[in-house]
Parts: sequence; structure tokens; C-alpha cells
Amino acid sequence: MRATVSRKAHFNAAHRLYRKDWSFKKNDAVFGKCNNPNFHGHNYELIVSITGEIDQETGYVIDMKILKDIIKAEVEDAFDHKNLNVEVPEFKDLNPTAENIAVVIYNKIKLKLVSHLELEVTLFETPRNFVTYSGK
Repeated sequence: MRATVSRKAHFNAAHRLYRKDWSFKKNDAVFGKCNNPNFHGHNYELIVSITGEIDQETGYVIDMKILKDIIKAEVEDAFDHKNLNVEVPEFKDLNPTAENIAVVIYNKIKLKLVSHLELEVTLFETPRNFVTYSGK
């Protein structure tokens, strides 16, 4: 029997969307207000979903306390109240778009899971704008 379990999380972070190798004019044309040199912020909502076989002994796909601790260490502690461009090493040379943030979160969490578990992350940048990534 397979099931998917999910946990929600939240973090606040600032970022600027731009490419260092482009002129300000080109960055402004592509990224608009998100290219603000003084940055801007979001209240991100995250859903982490794990799919796998239900363990016959425990009844779990994954112990939710373990998942909670992984999310706290890998996402909340790393990103909350941070300037992603400046304070988070993964975005030193990677534009912190919602898509790229979701991929970084996926990669950080995936490293902490046993290999047979499937992972999907859904990141809400706003209540209406979100991205889902499952490693494919």
C-alpha cells in the first residue's frame, strides 16, 4: 500500500530577480518590479509531500516528526528572514526565482530522505503564484 503524506511550512525571505551579466535595463525589462536593487520580500508557504509504501510495522510512510525536523533544518532555519541573494549560499550564482527556490528546497530535503521515498515540493510565493517540483 502506497500513500502520500504532506507537511506545510512557512518562511519569510527577501530577494531580487536579476542576472549579474545583464544590464539594469535588460533586467528591468525581464523582471520588472522584482528587479528592485533594494530587494523585496514574500511570505512563502511550502508543502512537502512524501510518497512511499506504508510501513507494516509502524503504519507510517515517514515519521512526521522526522519530516518536520528536516524541513526546519534545511528550509526554515536556512531561509527564514534572510535575503536569499546575499545570505543563502545556494543563490550566490543562481537567480532566486520561485522555480529555483523550489528546486533548491527539493535537493536539500531529498538528501535527507531514504532513497525509496518520492518527494514533491510545492512553493507558494503568493497565494496565487506557486510552483511544484518533483525532481523530473
